[in-house]
Amino acid sequence: MRSKRKMLLDILFLIIVFALTLYGVFHGEDLGELLQTVKKADIRWLIPGVILVIVFIWGESVIIWYLMRTFHIFLKKRICFLFSSVGFFFSCITPSASGGQPMQIYYMKKERIPVPVSTVILMIVTITYKLVLVVIGLGILVFGQKFQRQYLGGIMPVYYLGLLLNVFCVSFMTILVFHPSLAENILSAGLDRLEKMHIMKKKKSRRKKLTEAMKIYRKTAGYLKQHKRVIGIVILITFIQRLALFAVTWTVYRAFRASGISAASVVLLQAVISVSVDMLPLPGGMGISENLFLKIFIPVFGPLLLPAMVLSRGLGYYSQLMISALFTIVAQLYYTISGTMDNK
Repeated sequence: MRSKRKMLLDILFLIIVFALTLYGVFHGEDLGELLQTVKKADIRWLIPGVILVIVFIWGESVIIWYLMRTFHIFLKKRICFLFSSVGFFFSCITPSASGGQPMQIYYMKKERIPVPVSTVILMIVTITYKLVLVVIGLGILVFGQKFQRQYLGGIMPVYYLGLLLNVFCVSFMTILVFHPSLAENILSAGLDRLEKMHIMKKKKSRRKKLTEAMKIYRKTAGYLKQHKRVIGIVILITFIQRLALFAVTWTVYRAFRASGISAASVVLLQAVISVSVDMLPLPGGMGISENLFLKIFIPVFGPLLLPAMVLSRGLGYYSQLMISALFTIVAQLYYTISGTMDNK
């Protein structure tokens, strides 16, 4: 399990970023008036927003459950939902979502799932998760010129940067998976260079970890080649999963009884924010996500912009954080009790 010191530092970083975000967004605003406007939102549309967040978390659990079965590991769907919740919770509170997968592997070990198997499954989840975002991002860039002119004029540099980072990430992971020997040579050469420059000390353990990592990438490549239909289904589920979260902002739009903007436009604008912030080293894209929302959703929400941002981020990120935190606690209690009973 991640060290307590590392976890405390992540939580402290989250609190600092959250405090700075609150100050940056609400400084100089009439909070009383803002609260009154938020209260006017139709809860009958906000409840579906929460449901969409649950669908988003549930979507990954379905993917994990489905991939596990291809390894002849038959878990209950509710257990996979706990794995998914743990992943999203630690991704939400750690920079660049770095803490999610290590914690998922930790809990999967409690189900006696071999680490190489859980690592390959989570690698596939990560690749498809990023791939879907890249496809959506490139689709907007290539086919959405009018959309860009209408909504994205002021934030295109940030969008280009976010898309470029995601394309680089997917490309690099693809090289790691399908050309592990080439990747190992590149990484080894990089380590040699850093060691010669005395930026890193020579360590046999680091080389050993690199070799072990390459084994995992080879296994992932073998799995992808043998299960093309499975990967196609996973990509389809991931598209639905992603769109479910993006559609939360549409429920906020309808909650304020607004009309005139298509659901597709609202969903794609939320996708733009995700493309832009997904690779940035901030928990949940906190700070930059709010700033981008306040820039690109002006034509959509007009005078309701700030209340809409509060509800959209409240549902899309903070309710996701709370729901996943709740089920992370459930996971910890479940495995603590199970472990106690097994030891009797």
